Amino acid sequence: MTSPPHITINQTAPVKAVLGPTNTGKTHFAIERMLANRTGMIGLPLRLLAREVYARVTDRVGLAAVALITGEERIIPKSPRYWISTVEAMPKDIITDFVAIDEIQLAGDFERGHIFTDRMLTVRGQYETLLLGSDTMRPLIQHLLPNAEIITRPRMSVLSYAASKKISRLPRRSAIVAFSANDVYAIAELVRRQRGGAAVVMGSLSPRTRNAQVELFQSGDVDFLVATDAIGMGLNLDVHHVAFASDYKFDGFQYRPLSAAELGQIAGRAGRHTRDGSFGVTGRTAPFDDGLVERLETHEFEPLKVLQWRNNRLDFSSIDALRLSLETPPDRTGLTKAPPADDIRALEYALRLPEIAEKATERDRISLLWDLCQIPDYRKIAPASHAELLATLFEFLENGRRIPSGWFASQTAYADRLDGDIDTLANRIAHIRTWTFVSNRKDWLDDPAYWREETRAIEDRLSDALHEKLTQRFVDRRTSVLMKRLRENVMLEAEITAGGEIVVEGQHVGHITGFRFTPDATADGPEAKALRAAANKVLSAEVERRAVRLADAANQSFILSSDGSLRWQGEVIAKLSSGDDALSPRFVLLADEHLSGPSQEKVQQRIDLWLANHVETLLKPLIDLKNAEGLEGIARGIAFQLVEGLGILERSKVAEEIRQLDQDARGSLRKYGVRFGAYHIYIPALLKPAPANLLTIFWALSQDCLDAKGVVEVPQLSIAGRTSVEADPEISQQIYLTSGFKVYGQRAVRIDILERLADLIRPILAWRPGTDSEMPEGALETGRGFTVTVAMTSLLGCAGEDFSSILKSLGYRVERRLIEPSEEAAETSAETISDTAAAEEAPKQEDSAQAATHEDAPAAEAVEDEPKYLEIWRPQRQDRQPRHSNKQRADNNRNRKGAAKQGKPSQQSSNKKQGGSRSDKGRADKPLDPNSPFAALAALKDTMSKHG
Repeated sequence: MTSPPHITINQTAPVKAVLGPTNTGKTHFAIERMLANRTGMIGLPLRLLAREVYARVTDRVGLAAVALITGEERIIPKSPRYWISTVEAMPKDIITDFVAIDEIQLAGDFERGHIFTDRMLTVRGQYETLLLGSDTMRPLIQHLLPNAEIITRPRMSVLSYAASKKISRLPRRSAIVAFSANDVYAIAELVRRQRGGAAVVMGSLSPRTRNAQVELFQSGDVDFLVATDAIGMGLNLDVHHVAFASDYKFDGFQYRPLSAAELGQIAGRAGRHTRDGSFGVTGRTAPFDDGLVERLETHEFEPLKVLQWRNNRLDFSSIDALRLSLETPPDRTGLTKAPPADDIRALEYALRLPEIAEKATERDRISLLWDLCQIPDYRKIAPASHAELLATLFEFLENGRRIPSGWFASQTAYADRLDGDIDTLANRIAHIRTWTFVSNRKDWLDDPAYWREETRAIEDRLSDALHEKLTQRFVDRRTSVLMKRLRENVMLEAEITAGGEIVVEGQHVGHITGFRFTPDATADGPEAKALRAAANKVLSAEVERRAVRLADAANQSFILSSDGSLRWQGEVIAKLSSGDDALSPRFVLLADEHLSGPSQEKVQQRIDLWLANHVETLLKPLIDLKNAEGLEGIARGIAFQLVEGLGILERSKVAEEIRQLDQDARGSLRKYGVRFGAYHIYIPALLKPAPANLLTIFWALSQDCLDAKGVVEVPQLSIAGRTSVEADPEISQQIYLTSGFKVYGQRAVRIDILERLADLIRPILAWRPGTDSEMPEGALETGRGFTVTVAMTSLLGCAGEDFSSILKSLGYRVERRLIEPSEEAAETSAETISDTAAAEEAPKQEDSAQAATHEDAPAAEAVEDEPKYLEIWRPQRQDRQPRHSNKQRADNNRNRKGAAKQGKPSQQSSNKKQGGSRSDKGRADKPLDPNSPFAALAALKDTMSKHG
């Protein structure tokens, strides 16, 4: 084991410590000093910052003169003069005239501090060395580097506290700081909704993604930046205000509050050159106390007490020797042994794997294992997973071998995909960064130059895709373009597409429908007024043009929808509103402030004229009847009720008036298209689909129920040619009636079809046996009833129980009569049993037949002999009086009592004394026709009783 090392300071060249707060121009000063030397090197704290400085230097001296070395990038031209590097990747085998190390206060960081301490104490330029950082380093530099010249640079602008502000009230050009990716994303999403968009900057982003995001902010496309403390490390941004959304962070060991110096490093990003800046808090972060505010504004912070240090002279003779050398403490005050970093933790995890522990016994293998442990765990899956990866690489590389190109290609191919969300792409970038780091080792791959280019190309593609995803999610492109144009005080260009889209500067800001402008729901924030102003210029002209076109439009270009909306060229321009009566609605024009004055009057007059013409065309018979002259007395009353009923009137409700109408009055109504049906008085022309639909809309409008069920559906029945449908109990019967349908039983039947049904039944009931006319289909040989025919069911489009329910609702009663087998065989099914005695006999015969079946036939055959019945329909008997009301019963009782006092028998007692009615006597005396089924039934009964 080697002895504990002693720190050796190169005293041959002057060392200058340039100390001060942010915005003092320290990095700029270092770049200028480096370029004043023939050769030079700058070590920077972040890969992002290294990339930025590399770009600035190459702009000055060209790509051929500048090399870039980070853990994941190696851009080394043939003969570079200047080297830009991260502190960790600073080459130790290169001698340059000038050396600068930036942000040296990071030497106090638990995780990376030992690296900054080592470079600060051991790396020197031949002629000049600059150490750049916070003034908190002054006492330790004076102690550790007593010969160093300390140069203090004051801040070039004033930094002041602006207290707490909501995110929605933060000033433009603000940076909002959080300390986790989840918090950064959540805040950026909120900023997008409230302020139009934000750029996102985190240390884990690739330089290409970070630069693209920073450009969004720097170019003014967005006015807000959401970032981690990565912006505190020298990134030059045009930030006016820094708002802390959190003042706690996880430092790898614990979740702790930020120190005043750390807050000052970040807050100092506000302001640039001589322009003042401000800082404050936002969200749920508590306002800073007065003492903290004073320290931040004056940049006076507690100096660092110690710097983190770790031995850089490692002993690889054995694992124990390596561990012991890593545990070596510093031998000078002002330094403290650094806690175990990621590489030491990776080593311990790897040594837990038997395949590593058994082989890591020789110097070369131990040195190789330690080199592998320098691979950062970009993926952050789990220490054990990272150790397994190191073990795989160790097996490939031991004994001087190389990583197989096929295996390496498969690993890079895994990351070479551009699909997925932000987190997926970020994980793939972390994955490829591992292989980019590996490819920068020239002795680990057969063709490291090829793989450096390949992995970098994959990272660039992923970085571009990630930038696009971040922009899509956190930036409203419309707002960003508009805000930039507004700041430039340029007249915004607006246009209207053929589809009615309002486009300002190529971005959608709203839509014009008819004569109304609907702004984009996301068009909010400080640019909203400018958007409306730009849109209004084209809207006013477009609305005027539309008004002119509508005033000259033909009638067929307008359509009235079932919801009462008037459409012109497919767009809603007006809604029906109820008027003085159902037939006199009016249109309410749907327009905003862009339609006014003479143009509005022209549009209103045109749609009013269309409505009047539309009503006159479709409802002419009803309008003529409403305005009829020459109708007098009862006829005028019937006409009034018919108009009130929108062309349909139930006859039963005006039966008395109809009976009093003479033929002249009826004729006068018929001239206006009125038909007197058996069930309804109606105007057939209004039953057509178009008039029926319009009348339904008018009725629903008058009842304030345009959205009621059936208003749209029922008028469609006529269009479909339906004569009846199953009635929906949720639909008002008045909607059915207004549309030309009447609910009877289980069905809604078109009223003209009901009249045609009545026309079919009427001659059947009127037919009597013995007349010269041919017996109609469905008639009975005895007359006074009918059976349902195919013509009837076809007419109504229903049969069975549905048809029966209609007949019952129309006032018909049904009789079910047994059909005897002998009758069926003799094809006498049309003959029926009509008297009460025969009806009572049928169940007895059925019982006898069932008894015979049980005695003489198998059960299976009994099913075939089930009785069959015939349904006979008759009008309700005229002598069957309806149930009397209480008043009628009282009147009848008084009549009977009055007749008793006068010694007169009542009609009821008279009938009893006579032993029955006249019809009963006639039926009893009438001889039985020997050829009728009743005679056959009687003979069968007599036979069965004899064999009894």
